Amino acid sequence: MAALAGVSEKTVSNVLNNYPHVTERTRSKVEAALAELKYRVNLSARGLASGRTGFIALAVPGIDNPYFAQLAGHVIEAAAEHQWTVLIEQTGGANSVESQVIAGATSYFVDGIILHTEALDAADVLARHEEIPLVLAGERSLDRVADHVVADNVSASRDLTQHLLDTGRRRIAVVGIEPSDFTASALRFEGYLAALRGAGIPPGPVVSVDGYGRNTGAAIVPALLADEPDAVICFNDVLASGVLHGLLAAGVDVPRQVAVAGFDAIDETAYTTPPLTSVEWDTQDLARRSVELLAARAKGGVQPPRKVSVGYRVIVRGSTAPAPRAPGHR
Repeated sequence: MAALAGVSEKTVSNVLNNYPHVTERTRSKVEAALAELKYRVNLSARGLASGRTGFIALAVPGIDNPYFAQLAGHVIEAAAEHQWTVLIEQTGGANSVESQVIAGATSYFVDGIILHTEALDAADVLARHEEIPLVLAGERSLDRVADHVVADNVSASRDLTQHLLDTGRRRIAVVGIEPSDFTASALRFEGYLAALRGAGIPPGPVVSVDGYGRNTGAAIVPALLADEPDAVICFNDVLASGVLHGLLAAGVDVPRQVAVAGFDAIDETAYTTPPLTSVEWDTQDLARRSVELLAARAKGGVQPPRKVSVGYRVIVRGSTAPAPRAPGHR
């Protein structure tokens, strides 16, 4: 190959390893020779020689959720800057699958793992192969057993609830938020309660769900309406869009009778009827920080797990317009 390209074997190696100090003319000659010879890099051999596979894994509950699809896109972009290819795993939020990702076969074939966990506890994380870098992404509250990139769910939920209070809502229901859990649900419920306590208002109805899809959101509307809320906060936007659809199908005027809000600010929320108020996380920063932590761990060295926070904002749209004033008020 070197002879065909008219360069040294070292130069061919530099091109194959994507070293930056190779001229475009030389790189083009080597790549042309690679194509002519139909050369393929032996990744297994490269991994043995360099200790690097060139792959990282991203494990999320499900790519069918637009939020995780968006996060995956940002991780792929950030990983490319470190010459990493991203392998996507879907866990369904199951403990057994998440454990398999961090301690099973996957961990032997990648340089690191980014896991959006919904089920693992601290003991599960500590049982993994510790030599494989791991970054936890998302909301699950764990002690510092691995590097963790998080968003401030408590503050975000408090701000979202306060927005609804500021529009005149007083009986605010929550859908899909389980206070007994240790995931985003509990943290968002905590922020919701904090805002209500600050306003001297009792909590509204809490409606449990079996899943977080649009069909689930639409199906729980009759039970929701029986509690007569004037606003609804949903666990995520997919669930919220289902609730919104169900309310409109039931003849409920949104937002005049019931306001609706969610979390994640997925693209479709700008196009629902009415457009949905939602908390937008800085997923691009979350992805970038996660990959950077993996890259730092891959370089070696011993240091305690780090925790990094990313930003958010409440995007106010038509689904939470101010409630009408009571008769006689001016």
